[in-house]
Amino acid sequence: MGIYVNPNNVTFQKCLNSPIYVDKSMLIAEINKTVNSEKCFVCVSRARRFGKTMAGNMLSAYFSKGCNSRELFADLKIAKDASFEKYQNKLNVIKFDLNTFYSNRTKDEILSQIAMNNSATFRTAKCVARSRRI
Repeated sequence: MGIYVNPNNVTFQKCLNSPIYVDKSMLIAEINKTVNSEKCFVCVSRARRFGKTMAGNMLSAYFSKGCNSRELFADLKIAKDASFEKYQNKLNVIKFDLNTFYSNRTKDEILSQIAMNNSATFRTAKCVARSRRI
C-alpha cells in the first residue's frame, strides 16, 4: 500500500517531469500560514480531475521529514516566498492516497483496509513522535 509516515518525494518528482506540469506551489505558502495555528487542519478540495493527488504529493514532498526536497522546489514559485524554508522537510507527515482504497472493492473491504492501515500507521506515528519528541 505504500509509505504512510514521512514518505519520500518520488511521486512529486514524477509530476515535475511531466511536460504538462503547472506550478501551483504557492499553495504551500497558504498552508504554511496555518501551521501551528488553530486552523492547522486543512482540506484541499478541487473539482474532479483538477490535481488533488498532485497537490497532496507536492505538500507531502515539501513537509515530510522522510526526504530532502530542496532541489525539487528550487525552480518553483514557492522558492521565492519568504516562508519557503520555514517548514520544508521539517514535519512528520502521514499520507493516504484514497485512490488506492477504492479500486474494485466493496464498501466493507475498503473500511477493513482503512482500519488495518490506520492501526499500523498510527502505531508507527506514535513511535516516530516518541523518538523525535514532537
